Amino acid sequence: MRKQGLASLAFFYHDFREIQKTDLRGLLSSVLFQLCSQSDSYCDILSDFYLTHRDVAQIVNDELVRCLKDVLEVPEQAPVFLIIDALDECPNVSALSSPRKEVLTLVTELIVTKLPNLRICVISRLETEIKAALEPLTFRSISLHEASGQMQDIENYIRSVVNTSGEMRKWQRKHRELVIDVLVRKVDGS
Repeated sequence: MRKQGLASLAFFYHDFREIQKTDLRGLLSSVLFQLCSQSDSYCDILSDFYLTHRDVAQIVNDELVRCLKDVLEVPEQAPVFLIIDALDECPNVSALSSPRKEVLTLVTELIVTKLPNLRICVISRLETEIKAALEPLTFRSISLHEASGQMQDIENYIRSVVNTSGEMRKWQRKHRELVIDVLVRKVDGS
């Protein structure tokens, strides 16, 4: 659909190993850049934004949020699919405004605004504050956490790694099985 101009797509993966992929600013910058390359109208909005905010280091997140909303409010545009992956990897420090809370606030704002062309998909491990923030807003929620096939896939992966690792293959079979058993039981965090 995107290649045919029937939709726009922006994808952001939170990654704790890369500082620019752990916060709201990274998400906003990436999403705006991706959308800009898919529509002349979006590109015009971002160009105007840049002209009025030449000192990029001084741009605050609220201004980037407003720019994103301006892009998403362009009339008669194809649907925009916004995918936010690995939200659980966005830091949740105990400060008043953690990076995760800021992203959850943005998602909430976008959903509450009810932009007719916006479709949002948030992917995350089940964590209390994420579930609490998103559950009242969801149109459809799919949990793979309890999916029977997921547990079998995880066990198969663990078994494969343990049995093919050069170092672990030297272990006695009963020790390898113990490692597999413990890791499989710990998958759900218990």
